[in-house]
Amino acid sequence: MSKFMNRLVRIFIVGLLGLAGGVLVFACLNLQGCSSPGNSNSIPVYSYNIVNTYPHDPHAFTQGLVFEDGFLYEGTGGLYGNSSLRKVELETGNILQIRKLSSEFFGEGITIYGNKVIQLTWQSHVGFVYDKNSLELLQEFNYSTEGWGITHDGQHLIMSDGTSTLHFLDPQTFEEIGQLDVSGDGGPVSRLNELEYVQGKIYANVWQTDRIAIIAPATGRVVGWIDLEGLLTAEDRTEPVDVLNGVAYDADNDRLFVTGKLWPKLFEIELVSSK
Repeated sequence: MSKFMNRLVRIFIVGLLGLAGGVLVFACLNLQGCSSPGNSNSIPVYSYNIVNTYPHDPHAFTQGLVFEDGFLYEGTGGLYGNSSLRKVELETGNILQIRKLSSEFFGEGITIYGNKVIQLTWQSHVGFVYDKNSLELLQEFNYSTEGWGITHDGQHLIMSDGTSTLHFLDPQTFEEIGQLDVSGDGGPVSRLNELEYVQGKIYANVWQTDRIAIIAPATGRVVGWIDLEGLLTAEDRTEPVDVLNGVAYDADNDRLFVTGKLWPKLFEIELVSSK
């Protein structure tokens, strides 16, 4: 079943279970190289404290999230024709600017590099570059894989494609210049999705789980897991919601933000060591 059909089926099922007061538990899809984050033996697992809670558009199928200069930038996907790039006010969740993608594109992850916003699309092999202030489209670029998540380390763009491999791109030419295979105690860690670069580490949502992998970019090893189970309460699931996805970091104030697809809330969290 395709990733797109999986998303539609999940939204439908979650809606039914939400009405019934049930809880949906996602299982591994038996993808090649699938490694369960829950099988970590020596890797530390962090829980969380909620520092602040903010409104989030419950119609936003969050694919990418970035915080810069006091604002959130959000890339959305979902059904074809509903994809967008947005500038959002953190405190209110109000959309300050929006650029909608053509109906032929399924929007995916975003990152900000310099004064430009870079956005991926899922299966079209096309990425977009926008002016950060006006959201005016500046150029397009191509890549050979699917597009899922994207971030950067100050020198390279780092892109996920739903596998256990991350791709490093030149931020000027968008040519691939390297790859990084990600693994944990159980072997390769697949379904790497939304990405954020935080204090020298790559944070990656693992699709269909409540966990974020903390990855060492020099080795590809998972050096920590963030377990966000229970972050969105049953009271917040009165309408259909999808999986955890969306992580943004405020480097100036050392704040970490997370949300999910169709979630009504966005959370500022602090990590709590298990030891």
